[in-house]
Amino acid sequence: MHKLIISLTFIFILSSCAGQTTNNFVPSFIESKQTTHKIPDGQEYTFGYLEVLENRSSINGKTIKFPVYIFKSRNPGPKKDPIIYTVGGPGSTTMPSAQYMNYYEYLDDRDFILIEQRGNYYAQPHLDCPEWAKVIYESNLPDFDTSKYDSLFEEAAKSCRDRLIKKGTDLNGYNTNEIAADINDLVIALDIAEYNLLTISYSTKIAQVLLRDYPERIRSVVMDSPLPLEVNYDEESVGNLLKSVEKLLSDCESDKNCNHAFPNIKQRFFDYLKEKTKDPLVVSIENPKTRKPETFYLKGEDLIIVFTYASTGDVINIPLEINKLLNTDLTYIKEQLSYLFRKPGDGAGLGMRLSVWCAEEHPFNSQEIIAFETKKYPQVEGLSPAVFENEICDIWGVKKVSEIENQPIKSNIPVLLINGEYDNETPVKWAESMKSNLTNSYHLIFKGWKHTPTTNWGNQCAMQAANDFFNDPNVKPNPDCFTEIKSPKFKTD
Repeated sequence: MHKLIISLTFIFILSSCAGQTTNNFVPSFIESKQTTHKIPDGQEYTFGYLEVLENRSSINGKTIKFPVYIFKSRNPGPKKDPIIYTVGGPGSTTMPSAQYMNYYEYLDDRDFILIEQRGNYYAQPHLDCPEWAKVIYESNLPDFDTSKYDSLFEEAAKSCRDRLIKKGTDLNGYNTNEIAADINDLVIALDIAEYNLLTISYSTKIAQVLLRDYPERIRSVVMDSPLPLEVNYDEESVGNLLKSVEKLLSDCESDKNCNHAFPNIKQRFFDYLKEKTKDPLVVSIENPKTRKPETFYLKGEDLIIVFTYASTGDVINIPLEINKLLNTDLTYIKEQLSYLFRKPGDGAGLGMRLSVWCAEEHPFNSQEIIAFETKKYPQVEGLSPAVFENEICDIWGVKKVSEIENQPIKSNIPVLLINGEYDNETPVKWAESMKSNLTNSYHLIFKGWKHTPTTNWGNQCAMQAANDFFNDPNVKPNPDCFTEIKSPKFKTD
């Protein structure tokens, strides 16, 4: 078993000038009646494609296009500054959000624009890597030959790269700088005088580039679960994970009922992970395809999924599930293992993820730190913090971005930073480090929550806070719902 926890998911053909000289190309938005998703009845919108250069540094480049929804405000007299929204990843699609506009409070006050990032699922082209998805599937099965792990992933990366290049894709055109330029081109094409920006996780890097390079029309920005440009994600990911687990279990021990039900749970869990790293837990489950038993050998790096697979809504159950595991109740573990037998995914957006990561994150990492971090923590020893290994990025072969892309930005445009208290992917400390350079910023930390609070459908308080900020970006939002959120009441039975 290897790296179970690794996460950070065509419509209308228009004429384009692909392959022609495009040095005088002007980006354009072209409406289409055929959408990516069914939109709720009664919701007014415009749908279309933005056509831009694939690589703006290439004189003889081709054009690409990606879908955009412009949802009309429910307010008959909406504010003139719309919100532009794009999700995280890199490699995740924004378009499925279009189906749920009835639930987005932002539309009560202004228009709301969804933009698909280039290279993602509904973009043309889509940088998918089914070859990579197939190897992920195979490597998680119990009979996988681990000696072939590196070679198979390297073959998958090469196969995917070769296929995309053969189709005419310039992999150097898929990065955060180009996405930020796309959003600026959209603003110009739609003749938007002023706008607000809503970003989550990876897309907060896009927001930072926009603030640095195209600030003129930006009125305010919400960064939910921010990833600072200057952070070397891979160097910290394992340490951030363990600190988040430690924080949650310490909170359990500080709670009278939780501590009574699960005494000393933090130490017991960490000791258990250490033990199983040396002497793996043997778990047998039935393969749903063959109806025969399959045996997994799980180490600490695998068993920590009790925390990593939990959503914000599951947080209150984490100590209980850990306690069950410590008492040899493997129900949760077996349930998660059963998902590994599902057929491989289609590798949606994986090529985009590779291009971004290998150009912007990997080149700035210290391989010495990564090697040290892989061995540093006895609870999960062997768990590499690297999203992609050296060899994979060497094969992908994209150019390193300039040094400025690994440096903090400075801005006095109003910014709201939002975090979940138990977020290990983009921890609270990162947002706190950004505040000194974002001189007109506010920071909200949601107690007991995890990654991307504005997408928590079980409690839309973070969405309300973001909307309050857009309505008055010079005041720190403090909705009643936020003050009502207390430390979690952990379940004990």
